[in-house]
Amino acid sequence: MKNIPKLIRRFAGILFFSLLLLIILNVCLLSVIALQYTSNASPWQTAKETADAIQATDSGIGLPGQITRRLVSDGIWAVFIDNDTRQIAWQTENIPENIPRSYTLSDISSLTRGYLQDYPTFPGESPYGILILGYPKHSFWKHLWPSWDYQLIADFPKTVLAVLAINAAVIFIIYAAANTKLLASAGPLISGIQALATKEPVHIPEKGLLSEIAANINQTSEILQSQAYQLRRKETARANWIAGVSHDIRTPLSMVMGYAGQLADSPRLSAEERQRAAGIVRHSERMRNLISDLNLASKLEYNMQPLHLSHINIIAVVRQAAVDFINMETADKYPVQWETEEGLPACYAAADKGLLKRAVCNLIWNCIRHNAQGCTIFIRVALVRQVSGRRDTADAAAGCGKATVDAKPAGSNMCCIEVSDNGCGVPDEQIEQLNHAPHYMMCDEQTDRQQHGLGLLIVRQVAASHGGSVVIGHSLHGGFSVKILLPEVDIKAASRKVQVS
Repeated sequence: MKNIPKLIRRFAGILFFSLLLLIILNVCLLSVIALQYTSNASPWQTAKETADAIQATDSGIGLPGQITRRLVSDGIWAVFIDNDTRQIAWQTENIPENIPRSYTLSDISSLTRGYLQDYPTFPGESPYGILILGYPKHSFWKHLWPSWDYQLIADFPKTVLAVLAINAAVIFIIYAAANTKLLASAGPLISGIQALATKEPVHIPEKGLLSEIAANINQTSEILQSQAYQLRRKETARANWIAGVSHDIRTPLSMVMGYAGQLADSPRLSAEERQRAAGIVRHSERMRNLISDLNLASKLEYNMQPLHLSHINIIAVVRQAAVDFINMETADKYPVQWETEEGLPACYAAADKGLLKRAVCNLIWNCIRHNAQGCTIFIRVALVRQVSGRRDTADAAAGCGKATVDAKPAGSNMCCIEVSDNGCGVPDEQIEQLNHAPHYMMCDEQTDRQQHGLGLLIVRQVAASHGGSVVIGHSLHGGFSVKILLPEVDIKAASRKVQVS
């Protein structure tokens, strides 16, 4: 629900910028409108300039003909009231008939502030009297009592800001109230979309403004749940089929191996026939091992293989696997070289001893299977210390070349098991494929092309079930190398924890 406050902030930001843009637009619009009437908004200045142009001649008071014609062309009439007689001493020809010819002081006071016979008038002072300009009716609106309270004018900026703030608050409240239902509908939608990523079932009430989107999310959830169910059925069917086939083949295969073993030991057969029978036994054992690997890989993939975890010394388990192989007949063609440093007496991990030993044996047999001409097998156990932070798989694998023994506490370190050879090796393209391409058994695509055998798949599955990983690469000795990385366990800290509990 972290997106709801973000959505609210976005709405508030849009509202704020909308109000700001609206205010700026209104100011610009009012300025444009006011500019259209600027030419008609200076009657006081016109009256002053006209009064200054009054001239006293021998024939009396008058204005230059140019100014008089301009006034008449603009529809303005003018009269000049003498100071002494308070009567009109001069007038324009377009003066209305209802304009009086003599004025009292009260009349002069009235016309200077407001109107004369509904004509808006504007006075101009002259040494000889008062010039009155009369504009057409309804051309100007004059305030007869233009007086304001001083405190009102002083507080005007504050008042404007307060009014704007109140207006903005009211608009925001209305906006928020109008979008409350939208925000309330968006919350469940966001939660539902987040739940879809975790493959959890989702059901959102299909009501409100976003009911159609809620229905689509519910429909998507049903489709995903159906697909997950079908996938589980498919995986279960695959696991059951593998287990069933393994069980059905095991019995007749045992009979074939028994009969072939008897023939291989029978003195009645020739040496060539006994050799053929021994070949049948050998290939039958290989088939039995393949069936066992297939069954184990299936169980590990679908979490059907129980793990008997205990704190074991990795070095002891790997050494035992190496000793078992040395005691076999193939040891002369495939000698084993133990490269674990003497300064590393133990490396503990929480692991299933049987599965871990099986993984190491698979790596040894993998070296034999791909080097028919023979090779030397190198086995190493190392402890990878992490200097700071979390080290990724590639860095940890790179640090597996040496056992670094120091006084740093365990907990985030890795036990590294490396099995390599000096055989023919593999090209870089195949190394990349082995590290990243899914196994054909666990992939529905390109099932007609086997990518690699089950031995490395089981090694990878065993490492994953123990919280570790596998890195495949080139050996320092020129051949093939596989490294198993498992989290180290501080056996002393674990023992203290058991004693306290």
